[in-house]
Amino acid sequence: MAWDAWGSQENRRPLTAHTRSVLRSILGITAQDEPPKSEHDVRLRPSTLTGDSIQALATIVGVDHVTTDDAVRILHLGGKSTIDLLRRRNDEVHQAPDAVVFPAGRTDIESLLAFCSDNSIAVVPFGGGTSVVGGLDPVREWFDDVIAVSLRRMRGMTDLDTVSRTATFQAGVTGPEAEEMLGRHGLTLGHFPQSFQYATIGGFAATRSSGQASAGYGRFDDMVQALTVVTPIGTVEPGRTAPASAAGPDIRQVFLGSEGTLGIVTDVTVRARELPETTTYRAWRFDDFAAGAEAFRVLAAVSSRPTVMRLSDETETGINAAMSESSVVDASHGGCLAITTFDGSAEDVAARMSVAESILVHGGAHPVDEAAARAWEHGRFDGPYLRDALLDVGALAETLETATNWSRLTHVRSAVTSALTESLRGAGTPPVVLCHISHVYETGASLYFTVVCAAAADPITQWRDAKAAATDAMIAAGATLTHHHAVGRDHRDWMVQEIGPVGAAVLRAIKSAVDPAGVLNPGKLIP
Repeated sequence: MAWDAWGSQENRRPLTAHTRSVLRSILGITAQDEPPKSEHDVRLRPSTLTGDSIQALATIVGVDHVTTDDAVRILHLGGKSTIDLLRRRNDEVHQAPDAVVFPAGRTDIESLLAFCSDNSIAVVPFGGGTSVVGGLDPVREWFDDVIAVSLRRMRGMTDLDTVSRTATFQAGVTGPEAEEMLGRHGLTLGHFPQSFQYATIGGFAATRSSGQASAGYGRFDDMVQALTVVTPIGTVEPGRTAPASAAGPDIRQVFLGSEGTLGIVTDVTVRARELPETTTYRAWRFDDFAAGAEAFRVLAAVSSRPTVMRLSDETETGINAAMSESSVVDASHGGCLAITTFDGSAEDVAARMSVAESILVHGGAHPVDEAAARAWEHGRFDGPYLRDALLDVGALAETLETATNWSRLTHVRSAVTSALTESLRGAGTPPVVLCHISHVYETGASLYFTVVCAAAADPITQWRDAKAAATDAMIAAGATLTHHHAVGRDHRDWMVQEIGPVGAAVLRAIKSAVDPAGVLNPGKLIP
């Protein structure tokens, strides 16, 4: 991806005149586009690695696969949150890793971690670079040196069992690459998060990712059968090819979601599904969010639920319709847009659609043109590009998410919306806060918030204060810190409140056991 934006430079999408007019009318934003900062003007902290250390790293991975070149270091500054991108627009000296290393596989990583542990060099595992919670920051408070370990050379499918429908991928395989490899055999993972085009199999496992089709295919951690994880004290291979086990606590769960703080994931065995024979699309309008959420609650409890279930609140429905120059949803009708899709055989899809339509109509849904669902799918990976374009014209735009039980859903949505509104209004920039249900479960759902407002003179502090207020509101309302964005650096200060002091002690003890020198992704996850 580009060093200062989501995706590639050629895919940047400047705002249309229509969108600019909406921004002016709603938020009073009239700023002109900022010219992009040239990477040649960026100042990086000079590499502090000694010649001996560079030589040792080169001996492990090969001289062509370790570099201190600024053009490579700048691509590994961190992730792609709004704060990350705002920082890169500043004239400050950036804390880049001292070197970037490209191992070829497990053996290289075992040697790398042994060397770095012995020599107190911090290690940041780097997959697709899509973190939006500070999970890739090259934190060096406790270390003089820090390297990024890129997994981009590890991009193969090393095993496929078409009878059991399981596949083993190296950690650097991207979402599209995995789908292409499986597709040759009539299979799919069905895992399509917004980061799909760039994020990696290892990253999905390390962050317990959840895709937009999770109602049908499940979360990524549900798919994982086994892992190979390299730690500074050795390699662990939790999980088995057996579908389930009662052999004590499931050690896979220690490393799923560990965000590179306990080891580097090198291989992941996942279950796959047959490619769907057909996909059918349906869109609906509810009079209000409460009615839509209640219908989704009922539908989420049935085994024949849709593959995708997504419900936008009144504000998100209205704003999206207003910003689209060819919207198929009439915003004048108000209410909330719901998207459902169904994957499977023609017979299975027809049966599930019948059940879903009965439940949704009984819950107050009105069918609208299915083109709304197709339009959502067509643009479902484009949100970050719009965020970047908004930043270019002086708008602060960011997302955050949580999850809670159905009984708390309305309260959590209200509490987080109020916290964001009050914080940003206090900065003199009344925001627009959008929300949608992005993933559903029998017991609850994920709420995904998008915030847009005029940027203040210090937008980094502006957003940090708003994010802190929203996170406090989540915790107070009984919701989780994060449903799928992970913890990283941004959420770490709330982890004791999330898991309790005993849970925090367990995490610290595991960290101490497998990473005694503390070199693995310091400053993230572990409270």
